[in-house]
Parts: sequence; C-alpha cells; structure tokens
Amino acid sequence: MSNQSFTITDNRTGKQYEVPVEYSTIKAKDLRQIKVDPEEFGTMTYDPGYDNTASCKSAITFIDGDKGILRYRGYPIEQLAEQSTFLEVAYLLIFGELPNKEQLAQWEFEIMHHTFLHENMTQLFHAYRYDAHPMGMMISALAFMSTLHKEASNVENADIRLKQVYRILGKLPTVAAFCYRHRIGRPFNYPNADMGYAENFLYMLDYMYQTNYEVNPVLAKALDVLFILHADHEQNASTSVMRSIGSAYADPYSAMAGAAAALFGPRHGGANEAVVKMLNEIGDAKNVPIYVDRVKKGEFRLMGFGHRVYKNYDPRAKIIKKIAYDVFDVTGTNPLIDVAVALEQHALEDDYFVSRKLYPNVDFYSGIIYQAMRFPPDMFTVLFTLGRAPGWLAQWSEMITDSDQKIARPRQIYLGTDERNYVPVAERG
Repeated sequence: MSNQSFTITDNRTGKQYEVPVEYSTIKAKDLRQIKVDPEEFGTMTYDPGYDNTASCKSAITFIDGDKGILRYRGYPIEQLAEQSTFLEVAYLLIFGELPNKEQLAQWEFEIMHHTFLHENMTQLFHAYRYDAHPMGMMISALAFMSTLHKEASNVENADIRLKQVYRILGKLPTVAAFCYRHRIGRPFNYPNADMGYAENFLYMLDYMYQTNYEVNPVLAKALDVLFILHADHEQNASTSVMRSIGSAYADPYSAMAGAAAALFGPRHGGANEAVVKMLNEIGDAKNVPIYVDRVKKGEFRLMGFGHRVYKNYDPRAKIIKKIAYDVFDVTGTNPLIDVAVALEQHALEDDYFVSRKLYPNVDFYSGIIYQAMRFPPDMFTVLFTLGRAPGWLAQWSEMITDSDQKIARPRQIYLGTDERNYVPVAERG
C-alpha cells in the first residue's frame, strides 16, 4: 500500500479501496469503483460551482488566496505591473517565458499589424441600434470573426493557432473602439500601428482630427497596467467556458465569444460597474458609517469587497489604488475616490468585515479609474475583455495541447421521475 494514497472504507459494504493521491488530488474517476451493486454507475462527487474540483492541470497562473499571491508563469503580479508591458505579459502567458528583445519586437509588430478589421465587419457595427450594449456588440463581433477566418477551425495546427492569436489580440481593441464610437454616433478611427497597444486604443476612442492631438502617456500607461492586472486569473467562470467550448475543438473566436458572454454576467465582469453605482449611492465620505451599518444588517452587499479565491487583500487592488492617483493627476480628482478610501478604511477596521475576510478586490478601484478616464459604465466589461484576452488564449492553447484533456462532459445527479408510460392527451386528467 503506497503512502501516497487514501484508503477509503465504504461503510455500506465494508469494502476498502486504495485511491492514489497526486498533487493533493485524487482522480474523480477512481471513485467510480466504489459501488454497492456491480450494475450501478459508481460513486461521483457533487460540487456545484466547482469549488473544490480541478478540471485541468495548468502552468499559467498561480494564486494563493489566503496569502494574497498572484503570479503569471511564476512572476509576481507586482513586478509585472511595475516593470513590464501588456504585450510582453501576453507573450509570457502564451509562450511561458519572457521574450528577448528581438522576440518582443516581432511579437509587437505582428499584433499591431493585425489591428485592421475586414470592411464587412465594419459594416456589422452599423446594424446595431445606437443604444446597443458594447458587450453584446463585442460578443457578436467575435463570432463574426470566425466566419472570416475559416482555417481557424484547424486548432491542432500550431501555426494556424498562432495566427489567430495575432488576429484576436490585434483586432479586439479596434472592435472595442468601434463599439464605443458607434454608441456615441461618431465616425470610426482606424488603427495606427506606429503607436503602442493601449495608446492606439485610446487614439481610436478619442481622436477628433485635432491638429496637435496626442494620447496622454500617463493614461496609456495606466490602462496598460490595468490590462496586465486582468490578463489571467486561473479557472474563473469565463476561462472555464473558453476551455469547455474549446474542448469541442471549436475555433478560438467562437470559444472566446462564449467566454466574453460569461464575463458579461454581472456576477463576473460587471462588478466594477456595481462599485461605481454603490459609491454614487453613498455620495459622501460622511455617509459611509450609516451605509456600512445597513450592509451589516443584511440590507444589501458591499460591492468590491471579498473574492471567491482571495481571503486576504487582493494584490491587484493595492496596485490599482496607486494607479488611481496617477490618473487623477491628469484628469482631476474623482470625488468618488474620497468615498472609496473612507469605505475601505472603515471596513478594514470593522471586525464584521475582517472576520469574514472581506477585503477590497480588483473591482473596487478599477471602475473609479475608468470613470475618471471618461469611459461610460457599460464599457467597463469591454475593457475587462481586452485585458483578459491573452489569458483566455493561453488557457485555450494549453488545453488544446494537453493530452489529458477531452471534450467537457460533466455528470449530473438525476432526481427526476422514474420510468413511466406515455398517456394519450385524450386520456389525461
């Protein structure tokens, strides 16, 4: 009997089973041998929301929620946010190592020269109503891309996979900018490949044919860092969707459309918009104690606090808080920051929140920054999508090349009616 195993006793039958343990994990299928009747299916695990079920092995992102640690390919998020760029981090996530100077230059060239959209796709945006939600437009634009690049369905070909990575990372900022410009009724600005990634995105959003127009480098840097902080976060809902759709060998555009749809949900990508709404409701720092008391009474939740994984201060929230003040030096102070700081301080000193490990998360300050940069709230999740894209692609590529993976097919516990005979409608009571 190996000491790297569990011995399970089935008290129903008295039988014992040895189940191997690897990485503090047992294979769920090993439980199938535990059964009372040889004809039955066998034992399964029941885990709503997959709170304690690993669906894959991954070398991309490490999170220790209790210690507040987030690393991409082993690199602490704090170092990457301070010293790296978004496109360099994207390379790291997808290829596993930081690029050298020549690799980074080629990578940036390929992505920035895939920023233009097919003109048929440009026409697509004019089919939307003026008030169409940008995320709805983004999701359908991703699906539309799959019809333009039919070779993308050959997902087992590494060169074809890489070509789609260039296209997706290059075109998504253009799609996002076109969604925004359509929404406000302005003509589209086409990409400028001579600019940096975030700089080009802001240019497409804001350029109004001014003679001396320049993108503010502080705002471009802030947005670049925000993209880095959102680039990957292990097996969250949207990433799981990306992997699940991808497991059927759907092309990456279709898989990403599904991932973006999951992100669109208010319980996933819409949290920072809810934070801004909450801070507006509080209105003034002096109202924070009253608002917190109402939260403690269970009248509503405190948005931007707590996390499914982190049981400590979200490391991304600390970085974002500093970025906020850099942005305000350019845009002017957002009055909501005073409310946010007062709320954070009050909550971190209150045993009610501390005992429940409710600390600020990445959404708490990001919405304030986006608002200060004049993004409308319905663009917040679009920005999240731009940041998360390389993580989705890295996870998708890892899944495609993982020999252990197969098409996703979760089991269920059937609680419905047993077999019964059909009764003609005339005979039914």
